[in-house]
Amino acid sequence: MTDATATTAETVDDHHTATGVVAAPALVDAHIHPDKSSWGGPWMSRRRAGSLPEFIANDLATQRGYTRSVEERAHALLSTALEQGTLAMRAHVDVSAELGTKNVEGVRAAAERLAPWLTVQIVAFPQFGLLTNPGTLEAMAAALQNGADLVGGIDPLGLEGDVDGHLDAVFGLGERAGRDLDIHLHDRGEPGLAQIREIAARTRAAGMQSRVTVSHAFALGDASAPTLRETLDAVAAAEVWITNCALGDDPVPDLDLLERHGVRLAAGSDGVRDSWTPFGSGSMLDRAHLLAYRTGAMTDAELERCYRICSTEGARLVGAADLVEASGPEHPTRLEFTGESIAQIVVDRPRPVRVIRDGLPLPGRN
Repeated sequence: MTDATATTAETVDDHHTATGVVAAPALVDAHIHPDKSSWGGPWMSRRRAGSLPEFIANDLATQRGYTRSVEERAHALLSTALEQGTLAMRAHVDVSAELGTKNVEGVRAAAERLAPWLTVQIVAFPQFGLLTNPGTLEAMAAALQNGADLVGGIDPLGLEGDVDGHLDAVFGLGERAGRDLDIHLHDRGEPGLAQIREIAARTRAAGMQSRVTVSHAFALGDASAPTLRETLDAVAAAEVWITNCALGDDPVPDLDLLERHGVRLAAGSDGVRDSWTPFGSGSMLDRAHLLAYRTGAMTDAELERCYRICSTEGARLVGAADLVEASGPEHPTRLEFTGESIAQIVVDRPRPVRVIRDGLPLPGRN
C-alpha cells in the first residue's frame, strides 16, 4: 500500500471561515456504470431481484425503456460527479450483441464534453455474457476501436459456467488489443477465491502485473475462508488491483488485512440510481464515508485511509498521474473543503468549495 503521509491534507488560514480550508487530493471513482443511470430524469421504481441473472434481466429491460439517450444520462451523472470533486473515473459500459457499441459511444461523447476536467477510462463490459451471448465477443473487439479503453469480464463461473473459456477470451482480447483488464467477480466463497487466484496466475503468466483489476471480489470479504490469505498473497504477487464499492449488504474486505498482504485497493460508486439500486449520489466523498462506516473506522488514520482509497489510490489505478501527488494549498490540482481535517471531511461529507485542476478552478462551480 502507499505511504499514508503521501496524501495528508494541509489546513490553511482562510479569513472567510472559522475553521479554515482543507486542501485535499482529487477524488477518483474507480468503478461506475454511467450508461445504466437514470440520473437527471424522473424517479424510477424498481423491482426486487433475488439473483444475479434477475438483476441483469431487470437491467436490460430498463435500458430498453429509457427515452433519454446514453449520452444525456451519462453526462448528467458525470457532471454531478465532477462538481463534487471527482476528476477521474473508470466507467464500466455495457457491450453486447444487442447493444453493440452504442453505450460506449454515448459515454465517450459525454466524457469528451467534460474534458479536460474529468478523465474517463471506459471498460467494455460484457454484462449479459461473453460466451453465452453469441456476437458479444465481436462487439467487444469493435468497442475497443470505438471509445473503450479496457477489456471487461464478468463471473467466469457463476454467470458463464466456463472459467477457462471466459478468461481465455478476456485475456485474449486484451493481448490482441494491448489493453488492460477489469473483471467483475460477484462469486463468493471458495469458488470465488479460486477464480481470483486463477486471474492472478494468468496475470503473472501474461506479464500483465498492475494491469488487471478484479472488481467487487466479494469472496475476499470472508475472513474465515480457508484460502483467503493464500489468495491475498497471490493477488499481491501479481499486482492485481481490487475495487470495492461498500454497497448495501455486500461484503467489504478487512482493510487492515489487505494492507498487511500488500493488496492494492480502490473504490467506486458502482450503480447510481439505476435498475440495480435506488441509491448513489455521484459523490466519492459519500463513498469514502460509507467505506469508513462499513469498516468501523474510528481513528483519524483510518478515516484518512478511506479517503486515500477513494482518491490517490484510484488515481494510481486509472493512471491519472496529476492526481496521485500530495495535495496542499499550492498544489495545482486539489479540492478545497471548509473544515479542519481529512478525517472530519470524511465524516461530515461537505461539498468542495473549490475544484481546481492544473491551476484552474472549475468554471461555474467556484
